Amino acid sequence: MDGARYGRVYRDDVEKETRFKIFTNNVEFIESFNNAGNRPYKLSVNQFADQTNVEFKAARNGYKVPRNLDSARVTPFRYENVTVVPPSMDWRKKGAVTPVKDQGQCGGYMEDGFEFIIKNKGINTEAGYPYQAADGTCNIKEEAVHAAKISGYEKVPANSEKALLQSVAHQPVSVSIDASGYAFQFYSSGIFTGDCGTDLDHGVTAVGYGENEEGTKSKW
Repeated sequence: MDGARYGRVYRDDVEKETRFKIFTNNVEFIESFNNAGNRPYKLSVNQFADQTNVEFKAARNGYKVPRNLDSARVTPFRYENVTVVPPSMDWRKKGAVTPVKDQGQCGGYMEDGFEFIIKNKGINTEAGYPYQAADGTCNIKEEAVHAAKISGYEKVPANSEKALLQSVAHQPVSVSIDASGYAFQFYSSGIFTGDCGTDLDHGVTAVGYGENEEGTKSKW
């Protein structure tokens, strides 16, 4: 692991030795996984390579599920009657989403963000008020710049891959996932087909779908 690249500084030799052991175990797992060659995705060493999976989950997966999730408001599904969708979609190429960013240790619930935008009567651009991956007080001046607005938001029906496909065919969609898996910690490329749990702990954006040369379908 490149400590300088990932900004790793250990307080003493004891911690350094402990982290090296964890790193070695993780590298063995990554190499064994890739050498098996039986999955359509690859793993690689990254900034989490000196962390155990327990530490990774505690530090990075800060999605907060609301306590009253079961009683959360029900909304109509506007794409329910959509029967024809494009064979593939990539909203990145259409300029509909900002580049991938490191959220750091920040977590939250996506609907809180939507509620803020409505209450704030809009939101600034990424260029004008860039994401900082840190908790703190908002800049009131930048808050007052409204480059984009929303009047509300709707929920995609739960546990329906069809409904998600219908939705992503028309727009990017906020999605909560279980990102706690050991393989997910080191995911690098390809179509992830690892374990998909139900302990939702991470918020992402679905920005497209398609299939690879072998015909394996995917969403990203």
